[in-house]
Amino acid sequence: MKLYYKICLGLSLGAALASCKKSALVENPPNIIVADNLFSTYDGFQNALNGLYYEVRRSRSGVSTSDPVNDMMFEMNVIGTDNGYGNYVTTNTEGIFNTWGALNNAGQGYYSKTWAYLYETINAANTIIGRSDASTVLTAAQRNSVQAEARCIRAWAYRHLTYLWGDVPLRLTESTGENIRTDYDRTPVAQVRAQMKTDWIFADQYLPETSSNNGKLIKGVAEHYLAETYLAEGKNDSAKIWATKVTSNNNYRLVTARYGVNASKPGTAFTDMFLDGNSNRSEGNTEALWVLQNEINVIGGEGNNIMRRYWVNRYYSLTVKGTDGKSTSPFAPSADYGGRGIGRLGPTKWAFSIYENTDDRGSDFAWRFSYAINTNPPKGYTLGQVVPVDRTAKEKVSNPNYPNTRKWDYTSPLDVNGSQSYNDQVFLRSADTWLLLAEADFKLGDMPGAVTALNTVRRRSHASDITAAQVTLDFILDERSRELFTEEERRYTLLRTDTWLARTKLNNAIAGPNITDRDKLLPIPQDVIDANLTKKFPQNPGY
Repeated sequence: MKLYYKICLGLSLGAALASCKKSALVENPPNIIVADNLFSTYDGFQNALNGLYYEVRRSRSGVSTSDPVNDMMFEMNVIGTDNGYGNYVTTNTEGIFNTWGALNNAGQGYYSKTWAYLYETINAANTIIGRSDASTVLTAAQRNSVQAEARCIRAWAYRHLTYLWGDVPLRLTESTGENIRTDYDRTPVAQVRAQMKTDWIFADQYLPETSSNNGKLIKGVAEHYLAETYLAEGKNDSAKIWATKVTSNNNYRLVTARYGVNASKPGTAFTDMFLDGNSNRSEGNTEALWVLQNEINVIGGEGNNIMRRYWVNRYYSLTVKGTDGKSTSPFAPSADYGGRGIGRLGPTKWAFSIYENTDDRGSDFAWRFSYAINTNPPKGYTLGQVVPVDRTAKEKVSNPNYPNTRKWDYTSPLDVNGSQSYNDQVFLRSADTWLLLAEADFKLGDMPGAVTALNTVRRRSHASDITAAQVTLDFILDERSRELFTEEERRYTLLRTDTWLARTKLNNAIAGPNITDRDKLLPIPQDVIDANLTKKFPQNPGY
């Protein structure tokens, strides 16, 4: 497949965003959505943006649109790290990030599909930006608003590309059938990041602080990513400025009290944010900066979200030995246990062992540490009897007797065994920004500031206050895992702080012995290299 298709193919929802102009034939089909008639009204641009948001939702789906419930898009960001590993290695993907070595190679289709997905998203954004520049139907305010959303997502896609592959082609215009190229260069990361920052600064200028539309981008998203990018560049003063814009904004204040659908039931303020019906700002989640919208049986609302499928363990495979010596599986898929998961991804033992006893984030409301028998009790057991899972063993593959996070618990009322989740999900929250602020303060030598930022996050979950003497980069990274397990792209955080190799070797019993320095960057997909027919496209070192 030519590199053009890897870089320029656009949105699947709005075929217009990927369509290529043909100079030999001009058509005007009024009943079909194509680029030239989609962008003829402001509503058309909004429909295109809806398609772009769908592309973002795909980041929690399968990497292939033909099989969207397998091979989660960004597995490499959450396993093969200090706090995550592949539990059930039923596809080659989990195997890559457990064993690394020879499996981590340029021929992996998983890498090709991820690369293509990100450039499809970028081309969709480029198309919207370019078409809005040329539009005569948009007001200046409408044009700026449309471009703010598209540019924010374009920068988001380049963020993924640079963390995963380093230097990558920088493309800022729509790809069409008239500008196919086979001579791409790898643009230095610094230059790509400069464009990302330009896009996010523009977005910050024209996005609203809040929105009545729960799925729409707001200023806090651009400000958060700017803070993170400046930290990656070692520009800690600038990182602090942008992080403070979020943390000082009362619209983005942390959730500190129980709220929403289960407020009258046992639970915690921290875990309330992940309950179906509680994730959106309109539902009381003030710290939500970006929430992915998923709706069952709604055209355009289904995003094939598989977070629950991948993170909820296979508890229905867990056996219990009765007093007669016979083992049975007394746990059936249930809404009470988060629905039917397949446990492909799991926490390292370190990940669930770093909480204080009082910390809500390490409690039974946040983690699944036990199950109550709900079918076929073994001899000597009764229905409803609680059976704990094993929290003492280190991570191993194919282990149903092991904790899992409860952040992504969800069951469709129509199908408890379904593969996909249709609940709206927090994608980015201001607690993450508070921890970026703590990191910026620490690197600037402002220890009181770092302590304040860390304790602000910790107090919400009833963790004890810490002092300046306790603050190190490792402590901040530990705190990020406690707060953001499975939410943050952990690999990026560790690469940004140059700690991925050491911390993964220390805390991941499966991947740790296998990783090497070369694995900090993934291999450029071989089909991308092969498609650059008229210019050499360099591979990353070591591949």
